[in-house]
Amino acid sequence: MTQLPQLHEALFLTDGGAETTLIFDDGIDLPDFAAFPLLDDPDGHAALTRYYERYAGIAERDGVGIVLETATWRASSDWGARLGYDAQRLADANRKAVDLLLDVRQRFAIPVVISGCVGPRGDAYRPETIMSRSEARDYHAPQIRTLADTPADLVTAMTLTNTPEATGIVDAAREVNAEVVISFTVETDGLLPSGETLAHAIRQVDEDTDGHAAYYMVNCAHPTHIAPALDPEAPWAQRIRGLRANASKLSHAELDEAEVLDRGDPEELANDYRALRTKLPRLTVLGGCCGTDHRHVDAISRAFSG
Repeated sequence: MTQLPQLHEALFLTDGGAETTLIFDDGIDLPDFAAFPLLDDPDGHAALTRYYERYAGIAERDGVGIVLETATWRASSDWGARLGYDAQRLADANRKAVDLLLDVRQRFAIPVVISGCVGPRGDAYRPETIMSRSEARDYHAPQIRTLADTPADLVTAMTLTNTPEATGIVDAAREVNAEVVISFTVETDGLLPSGETLAHAIRQVDEDTDGHAAYYMVNCAHPTHIAPALDPEAPWAQRIRGLRANASKLSHAELDEAEVLDRGDPEELANDYRALRTKLPRLTVLGGCCGTDHRHVDAISRAFSG
C-alpha cells in the first residue's frame, strides 16, 4: 500500500462533474451517464484529456496537488452489459482510463494522484435494492482487481448510498491490498438515500473492516445538505477528508427531473466550502460533482490556496 500525499498536504483539488460537463458543455451523448465508452473513440479520448488537463492546470497554477478520478464510475458489469461491454472489454476500459491519466500526469509539475473510480451498482439517487456485504464484494471485485493491477494510486468508490455496499467494496479492495476511499452521498436532510445517518455509515464501515479505508468523502450533495449531518467533535467526522459537492441546492429527485443544468454560483459554492471546513478542519481533498466545472474548482482553489 502507498502513502497517499493528500493525507499530508494542506490542499489537493479534484476535478469536477465530468459527466455533466461532457454532456452540457461538450455536447457528447452519454447513455446511462457512462463516460468510459469515450475511451474507445479518438474524439472522446481527446475530450476527456482536455477535461482533465484543465483541472490539472488550475492546480499547477496555484501550486497544489490534484486527485483525478478515472472515467470509470459506470465501468462495472451491470452497467457495462447495458452498453454492450463484456468482462474483457470492461477490464480494457478500466486500464485505458488509468493510462489516459498517466499521460496527463507526466505533463504537469505537481503531485497528480490517480484514483480508479468505482460507482454504485444501482442508481445513485434512487437505490431500488441493497446488496448484502458479500454480494457487494463479489460484484465490485472484478473492477477493483483490474484497477489495483494498474499504476493507479488508489480506488475511490463514489456516490454510495448504503453501508453494506461500501463495506463490500472495502473488502474487495483489502483482498488485493489496494488503498480505498469511500464517498457517500446524502439527501437534503443529511441522510443517505438508504435512510442511514452519515455517522452510522462511517462508524459501521470502519468497525466492520478494521478501519481499512484511507479516508471518507461526501459527494453529489450540496454543502448545505451535508452540514446538518456533521458533529465536528465526533471521531467519525475526523475521518472525512474529501468533499465533491454539487453546484445545485436541489434534491436528487429534483435534479433527476430538471431539464436545465443548475450550475449554481462558483463563488458562493467556494464560500460554502469554507464554512463547511470550519466543521471539518481535516478536509484536504476538494473538488466538484454534478453541475460543477473548472470555474467552480477554480473558485475553490483560490479560496483555499490564496
